[in-house]
Amino acid sequence: MRAVDIIEKKRNGNKLTEDEIKFMVDGFTKGDTVMDYQMSAFNMAVYFRGMDDEEATWMTKAMLHSGDILDLSMIKGVKVDKHSTGGVGDKTSLVVAPLVASLGIKFAKMSGRGLGHTGGTLDKLESIPGYNISISQQDFIDQVNRIGIALIGQTKSLAPADKKLYALRDVTATVESIPLIASSIMSKKLASGADVISLDVKVGSGAFMKDLDQATKLAELMVSIGKMCGKKMSAELTNMDEPLGLAVGNSLEVIEAIDTLNGHGPKDFTELCMEVSAELILDSGLVKSHSEALSLAHKQIENKEALHKFVELVEAQGGDGSYVLNPDKFTKAKYVKEVVSNHDGYVTKIDALAIGHAAMYLGGGRAKMDDVIDHAVGIVLNKKVGDYVRKGEPLAYIHSNKEDISLESKCVFDAYKLGKDKIEPKLILKVVK
Repeated sequence: MRAVDIIEKKRNGNKLTEDEIKFMVDGFTKGDTVMDYQMSAFNMAVYFRGMDDEEATWMTKAMLHSGDILDLSMIKGVKVDKHSTGGVGDKTSLVVAPLVASLGIKFAKMSGRGLGHTGGTLDKLESIPGYNISISQQDFIDQVNRIGIALIGQTKSLAPADKKLYALRDVTATVESIPLIASSIMSKKLASGADVISLDVKVGSGAFMKDLDQATKLAELMVSIGKMCGKKMSAELTNMDEPLGLAVGNSLEVIEAIDTLNGHGPKDFTELCMEVSAELILDSGLVKSHSEALSLAHKQIENKEALHKFVELVEAQGGDGSYVLNPDKFTKAKYVKEVVSNHDGYVTKIDALAIGHAAMYLGGGRAKMDDVIDHAVGIVLNKKVGDYVRKGEPLAYIHSNKEDISLESKCVFDAYKLGKDKIEPKLILKVVK
């Protein structure tokens, strides 16, 4: 078998075999039989010719088996996980994980750090003093068995082919390939060992996928790959044309998640958390219908069981649980400055990407992986799409540890578009099962 023959076959639009795809992935990962220039050509062939569901599944499996696969068989019961393709203000895991775990469903999640305009789940959790994201695999398993939940950092040994392939795609203009995106995401999710997976695919200005049709194809392919690998799958396509919730910034988002666990979260963020939780509850077999699952999710907020489970998680991983019970303890930014409207009107659009960039410029995100995050900084929106604003009224508040925030203020101001007519935004655009 030769790489050049496989590249030519895909270039000509023909379907590859499982062995051919495995040969390419293994040979490139090991660096012995497939060179980087050959893998670049292969990626470009896939970019233009695509892959069917079976090929994409084989690609995922080859990447999955390039490293360790987390064995969760020692955890009793159904193991669930969720994944978001990433968005501005997306702190969903901080609510969904403890909520689902409070019902006795095992939530075992490995997360990554944020790169770009948002912090990742790990960065948000580390704004809680003492929270340890680096626990051993055995401790991870023991903790899930003991309290039903653990949220830790990904190990480098999970799907190493993905990291190497993504670095190559990033410099060869082949990132935006649906089969390659799907296999990248699903190889890591499948390596994490869960039985049930819920995907939150963001669509819009603040998301990687800008177009609903393309995002739908990605969601359908990932669901298909998961099912072919024996997992129960669901995907929600959600609107990221404006930030999710009100808070953007690490500790600010943790505080908003705590507010939501107390039943006082923003409407859109609460809705998404309830819907994702309901899908996981339903697919875990705890109830028979989505409506039952949704009712159960709301109940866990009302009775504070989800909140108490979050405290239990934080304390199990060395964090100070008193911050969850008293969010005023979180470190505050030195300055809080208003960004005000210069005329009346309804908010018709908020450019989520512009808000995310402003948060990154403040120090709340990373331009490169070794950048140090300032957990206290960020932006809290005062107005969302559909709200009416009067001239001089605050659109948002910037939380900063530097006095000069002229660039960030301009980003936030320019992100808001006002008009004469009220718009009712739709959060969940489509569900794929």
